[in-house]
Amino acid sequence: MTKVIMNGCNGKMGQTITEICKADADIEIVAGIDLYDGIDNDYPVFSSIDKCDVDADVVIDFSNAKAVDGVLDYCVDKQVPVVLCTTGLSDEQLAKVEECYKKVAVLKSANMSLGINTLMALLKKAAQVFAPAGFDMEIVEKHHNLKLDAPSGTALALADSINEAMDNEYHYVYDRSQRREKRDPKEIGISAVRGGSIVGEHEVLFCGQDEVIEFKHTAYSKAVFAKGAVSAVAVASGVLNVTCCGVSSVTVGTVAVSRGAVTSVAVGTSCGVSNIIGFGITAKAVTFTAFSFSDFCTLFFCTFLFVFIMVSF
Repeated sequence: MTKVIMNGCNGKMGQTITEICKADADIEIVAGIDLYDGIDNDYPVFSSIDKCDVDADVVIDFSNAKAVDGVLDYCVDKQVPVVLCTTGLSDEQLAKVEECYKKVAVLKSANMSLGINTLMALLKKAAQVFAPAGFDMEIVEKHHNLKLDAPSGTALALADSINEAMDNEYHYVYDRSQRREKRDPKEIGISAVRGGSIVGEHEVLFCGQDEVIEFKHTAYSKAVFAKGAVSAVAVASGVLNVTCCGVSSVTVGTVAVSRGAVTSVAVGTSCGVSNIIGFGITAKAVTFTAFSFSDFCTLFFCTFLFVFIMVSF
């Protein structure tokens, strides 16, 4: 059983994850971290992570940007992997994430849903087709009226996926109210809507002459993010028979860091030589430094197919 510390346990996401873990026999939340103590949980709750004296296999962080530095320090000091779900991090904090992954396993995504991570991969392919053809690219994100940061970390991550596919030739524009000029062909517009109880909606538009292609993802419940975070625990803690960290597509090199998100599982060089042992396959003598979280399903399918073919023969 994987033991988890839930940072931000009394927030909406923290409580959703708590309920999901109750129904999962393989995961147990052994401690929570939150300044608010008005909720009765089945585990002890500490006001800060440095006060936590409970051992765990992994930390899930769904708190706020101000708490992230302390979480990273704790995980490096205790050598506990972290699933980092908090958005709105500063450039300095993202740089700290990049430093921390060299010392401990870090999995961070601006959005933990399977749909969004698949959408990121699709947008890279779409951008390589439509951008050279002169299509303008715009992103519109919508969230509830209590969300603090704008644009959302997911919107930035989607933009980063597009920009990465285009060799980072594009820049982002968030507000055109003070501009009196034609649209720059090398810009990606990002707009934010805040209202009501919208859980999360992201729309990416490729706008050409006489045609528009739209990619859209709508979350109807916070459960999609919570389920993704819980699945990521298995990756970060190595439950899926992978030493030091997770599964996912193997990318040898540095962790991919962007302003909006670091969508990756990273294992620093301190982990040394890693072995992938799963589905009857053992691969040795490779040091894994970064894994793409969005490619998890691809690797799983390919591994399954490989084993199926081997068994057939």
